[in-house]
Amino acid sequence: MIDPAKIRQKSEQRYPLFLTSIIIENSFFPIEFSVGFLPKDYLALREVVTQLIQKSKHNLGYGYTLELETRRTQKYGQQSLPKRISIETEQDYLKLIKKEKEVSQFKADIDLIQLEIPELNDWLSRNPLKVIEYSDRWNDLLKVCQYFQHNPKPNLYIRELPIQVHTKFIEQNKGILRSILEDILPVNKLAFLEGEKENTFEKRFSLKYREPLIRLRILDQILKIKYGFPFSDVSVPLSEFRQLNLETHRCFITENLMNFLTLPLLKDSFALFGSGYAIQTLKSANWLSFCPIFYWGDLDIDGFKILSQLRSYFPQTISIMMDSKTFETFHEFSVTVAEAIAETLPHLTPEEETLYAHLALHRKRLEQERISQDYANRLLQNLVQQSP
Repeated sequence: MIDPAKIRQKSEQRYPLFLTSIIIENSFFPIEFSVGFLPKDYLALREVVTQLIQKSKHNLGYGYTLELETRRTQKYGQQSLPKRISIETEQDYLKLIKKEKEVSQFKADIDLIQLEIPELNDWLSRNPLKVIEYSDRWNDLLKVCQYFQHNPKPNLYIRELPIQVHTKFIEQNKGILRSILEDILPVNKLAFLEGEKENTFEKRFSLKYREPLIRLRILDQILKIKYGFPFSDVSVPLSEFRQLNLETHRCFITENLMNFLTLPLLKDSFALFGSGYAIQTLKSANWLSFCPIFYWGDLDIDGFKILSQLRSYFPQTISIMMDSKTFETFHEFSVTVAEAIAETLPHLTPEEETLYAHLALHRKRLEQERISQDYANRLLQNLVQQSP
């Protein structure tokens, strides 16, 4: 049988629906509660009925209305038992669940939001608790939303946006702003990546962001002059790197920085610092698809994983100094690692797969810095001489 505690619990569970009813202007009252089954024990029955009477609106002046009826029970004889339990008014309801002040602010926020951005009405009805969660900042949230409505592709850093909110406001409220903006901005104003939503707030809403830097070395003086590079070693933002066009020239990618820095001068060639798994940043540079690419990574599990990853972007990639001959030549400088679990890598050649499996089985690692400079220089020069 229901008791006052359960009535309040069930009332609290209906709170989101009540808030939604305010937004869509639907009738919510009265709320009816099922009385439930009578306790088999008489003392328990008497206790719960007494509690219901004491905590009812008749006694407290607010809350649920309790209607009793006299019934003859087979076991207890004639008893005064609950017939109907209901909450008749909003005032009774809010006072019972102690939400009067909160709902007053909620109504004020709803009025403000609907006045300033009526397009948010559907969002409001789906997210009533969000209105309450952010009740202290709706004025500023609306300023931001209105700016994006009029400027859907700002191409500015967040701190540059001419919105009268404090400098960290947008950064601190990206979650709620993303939810709102995705609801009110046209789909064609939102950024996508390969058919899927951009996860980064800045990218999603066409804002500038701190881009990855791509480090580039020109290994041929003729190329440096041809393309007007003021420096032979330069780091450029990813967006600018995408705009380069060094098609048909050889591209050497190294996993580690020192190898990148010590690559010899090579005809018709340039080098990129891959920086391990950060190599994924290169995949959006479409012009690299037309370059002969040579990758030099560590002779270990991760080195071959990165190679396979790079080849998934650029199938023409050829590995250098990642073969059994190189490993055997410098085997004395290899080390044993704590763990080396081989995975299926779909973009390795049969020879690479064999060495990859061997390194995993014996938990071996040969860092590319352990390969002598003379060996690397001779191999690279021979490669360039033999290439068309």
